[in-house]
Amino acid sequence: MDEWLSELTELAREEKLWSPGDTLVVAVSGGPDSMALLHLLHRLSAPERLTLVAAHVDHGFRGEESAREAETVRQYAAALGVPCESTFIDMPAYIEESRMNGQAASREKRYAYLHGIAHTYGASRIALAHHADDQAETVLMRIIRGTGLGGLAGIPISRFEKNVELIRPLLRKYKADILRYCDLWAVPYSHDSSNGHKHYFRNVVRLDILPYLSAHNPQFPQSLVRLAELAAAEDDWLAQETKAVYERHVLPYREGCQLNRKALLGLHVALQRRLIKLILSYIGLETETTSFESIETIRLAALESAATTWSFDAGGGIRFVREYDNLLFVRPSGEERPPDGYAYEAEEGTTSLLLPEAEGILTFEAMAASAAQRPGNRLEALFDADAIRYPLTIRNRRPGDRMAVLGLNGTKKVQDMFVDDRVAPSRREVLPIVVDANGLVLWIPGIRRSASAQITDSTRSVIRMKARFASDFTV
Repeated sequence: MDEWLSELTELAREEKLWSPGDTLVVAVSGGPDSMALLHLLHRLSAPERLTLVAAHVDHGFRGEESAREAETVRQYAAALGVPCESTFIDMPAYIEESRMNGQAASREKRYAYLHGIAHTYGASRIALAHHADDQAETVLMRIIRGTGLGGLAGIPISRFEKNVELIRPLLRKYKADILRYCDLWAVPYSHDSSNGHKHYFRNVVRLDILPYLSAHNPQFPQSLVRLAELAAAEDDWLAQETKAVYERHVLPYREGCQLNRKALLGLHVALQRRLIKLILSYIGLETETTSFESIETIRLAALESAATTWSFDAGGGIRFVREYDNLLFVRPSGEERPPDGYAYEAEEGTTSLLLPEAEGILTFEAMAASAAQRPGNRLEALFDADAIRYPLTIRNRRPGDRMAVLGLNGTKKVQDMFVDDRVAPSRREVLPIVVDANGLVLWIPGIRRSASAQITDSTRSVIRMKARFASDFTV
């Protein structure tokens, strides 16, 4: 086995590019890279027990030249004894119809065809002929356009797409080496004339920018490839760390997620940014196009100096909301609460009342005064049973609501009490208020009880009211 085969075999073991017995679809354009890949994999197919299928797409951009390429691919695959599937797509017409970018539209159609062939043949992997020079160009293009660590990682040697793994066995080989391989083994290939057209940004990078920079550093392409390898490893490690942080600190919240502000600030700034991006991705935002400015806006909103209640449109129907120390990432469901809110009656003798709008339940327990113990927290309150005027109404707040607060002279606006107790704005509209038959606010669970129906030495019987809320809806 020659050096190329031994290196490729070792790479396949190291990167788990395939397993013995796999069926591979080999994307073959007709250029030297893909024709060399087909030849290499054919040589490996017996020792590795691989079944190969060549797949070619004629995009219809170059007329007779494209047709000749397709025929070259079919003839060479036949000479190797490899089945070949090919198709013609009128890309100019599709681009005009779809208004898509030409390269993006071509990629979409090409990959759709390759996935279709993989499905037909039961192939678990699609082999692509990207090489080290492609990697260097990709990294440099992303640097020019602006990128982060993930972008510097460049083209991955393998990744899953639609339950099929895309593999790039030549990613560590340079173009010059591939051309020498084709000459050595008399592998036929075509020249794509569009590679010289400078209206494609990649061609400008390949023909002008890379050669200019390489004049200052002859090893510049190799430096870019090393940068991609380093960035890929570090990006993978950071991704794992971010996922672990997500599992520790992020909780579900209705149609999204919630995160404690101080938990976010306790992370290194690199993890803060990645965690925000991961949360947005998990709740359905296409984060590939999310700007650095959007991520940074959310991150800075968690600072102590930022507004304690604030919201921001993160795009894609996702809204970020800061409510004091709680950071919410929500996708509105489109269901709005009725304008009049909610209201339930509790007659004397009621033992429990479900409050779906508040995601909670209110219980009422009658007992002798001698058996009553002091409330354990602000989600419990004791009232003189004989001083309560029934029926009680349990509802959300109304404009002008006031309470005669225990320990204070006069009354206080419920709205002001919510602000003082840092009740999140989204919860102020659903938090239950217990009102007696005379319209007096008796209690706001978790906030305050009123001066009405207090327990005294003459109290004979007591009503203990207790509220319980869902874990993600505590006051």
